Amino acid sequence: MHKSLEQLFDEFLYEAEYVRKLRLETLLGYTGAFKLFTKIMPGLTCKTITSQTLTDFFKIIQERKRVVGKGIIKTGVKKSTIATYWNKLNAFFKWMAVKHYIEVNPFATLKHPSPSYEDKKFLKKEEIEKIITAIHTHHDNNLLILKRNLVLFYLLLFCGLRREELMLLQIRDVDIEHKILTVRGDTSKSGRSRQLPLHSQLLLYLKDYLNERKKYTTPYLIISSQRDEKLTYDGLKHLVDKLRYCSGIPFHLHQFRHTFAINFLNTNNNIAKLRQLLGHKSISMTMVYLRCLPVDELRSDIECMSLDNLI
Repeated sequence: MHKSLEQLFDEFLYEAEYVRKLRLETLLGYTGAFKLFTKIMPGLTCKTITSQTLTDFFKIIQERKRVVGKGIIKTGVKKSTIATYWNKLNAFFKWMAVKHYIEVNPFATLKHPSPSYEDKKFLKKEEIEKIITAIHTHHDNNLLILKRNLVLFYLLLFCGLRREELMLLQIRDVDIEHKILTVRGDTSKSGRSRQLPLHSQLLLYLKDYLNERKKYTTPYLIISSQRDEKLTYDGLKHLVDKLRYCSGIPFHLHQFRHTFAINFLNTNNNIAKLRQLLGHKSISMTMVYLRCLPVDELRSDIECMSLDNLI
């Protein structure tokens, strides 16, 4: 009896979760890409999938019309979105080839899309200030929530955490005495634990917040405003949407990680240290953050060159 694509994907997902120990967010990414693929290209089997099938899929998602926002019809997707689907689906088909469910991975003859990252990924000082001002002025007169929100955003700004790492931080991960924050391997994309020095300004906000939230029993650091448990992803989205509106800055949380990286490189041009702080497996992953260095920050390096000191 031949297994369907859906059955094989469930097997792939099961192995990814319990053998490779991938994060929930990664598993959800695989699932989302696969569901869209099977929705757009229904009725496929292991024998009927070809590189042409995948090419047709990518053509359709780039040309299809979709409704966004308040009834706005859009077509086309970013090259980075195509790259994301490419990576997620390739992982599944590569697994099927290794397991001999298919003879050849259909992605083997398709060139990986190389997205351009010319758009600004980091937040400027004035944008950060507007977001912080919005936190101070929009907290529903709840002192605990004000202090929580300040800790949340300063953790992003001074530690460069990923969203998942932030949401799964626990009280035990904060060492006030030694001024160290631990990101546990089971919450990190790399699967490795790392320790980060706590910035003195962040430390003050943390002490103040921990003192204010003493009545909470949940082990998670970032708490809900409604009940004694951690802040949910929906709650975080609601907070971000509110601050985007109030500050007038259309930011997203991962921009704080880029902002952390860019400012670290600006003050300490040591990419090996940045790799350790960001929790990357390889230096090549950290090098990606160099793509959005402001050109003005490179000007002084260029000016240092002269005919007299050329090799």
